[in-house]
Amino acid sequence: MLPTVSKTRSTPSTSRPNSMFPQYLRRIVKWQQMDIEYTFWQMLHLCTAPKVVYQHTKYHKQTKNQWARDDPAFVVICSLLLAVATIAYCAAFLTNAYLREEAPNSHVVEQRVEWLYAFDVHCNSFFPMFVMLYVIHYFVSPLLVAHGFIPELLSNLLFMVAASYYHYLNFLGYDVLPFLERTTFFLYPIGVIIVLSPILILSGFNPSRYFMNMYFSQRI
Repeated sequence: MLPTVSKTRSTPSTSRPNSMFPQYLRRIVKWQQMDIEYTFWQMLHLCTAPKVVYQHTKYHKQTKNQWARDDPAFVVICSLLLAVATIAYCAAFLTNAYLREEAPNSHVVEQRVEWLYAFDVHCNSFFPMFVMLYVIHYFVSPLLVAHGFIPELLSNLLFMVAASYYHYLNFLGYDVLPFLERTTFFLYPIGVIIVLSPILILSGFNPSRYFMNMYFSQRI
């Protein structure tokens, strides 16, 4: 009887992780179910007071009977931050490693993209995006955060234009350098944005409402 009892008791504990994994994956595409504010709180305290984070891990075990996170927000945000960091490194290293044109002869002085110039290009590209997503967005936000298809369409179009214009200005900044070639590489993200925008619109995603809810911790 003892082996039978231990076997029946182990079944729920072994099946629980398997049943939680599909639910974890489903929540990745459902932003409304992610606790973004708590995730940023964890990230901050991992740098300043990591013991507090793991103290909350104990509370999580007591309340939900599992040690692991059931919210994929941490993974999603880390992936987005990693993507941003990757773009920054690519802008700095890829231009010199892959886009720089080979010198026709050994007597020509070798030219490389300056770090400060790469930073200038980023600042120049960011400013119009700042105007669109912070200044213009502020004045039209009452319309953009409303419910309905028209606000979702306008909000997605505004974010699409801002992001596309940022990458277009990146292209102009590096295309002006005569020793670079294949600078059209910086236009490729615009194609990805154009493809994703209709998908986000049809799925009912409103970036204005999402970011307002995330920044100000309230439901709009």
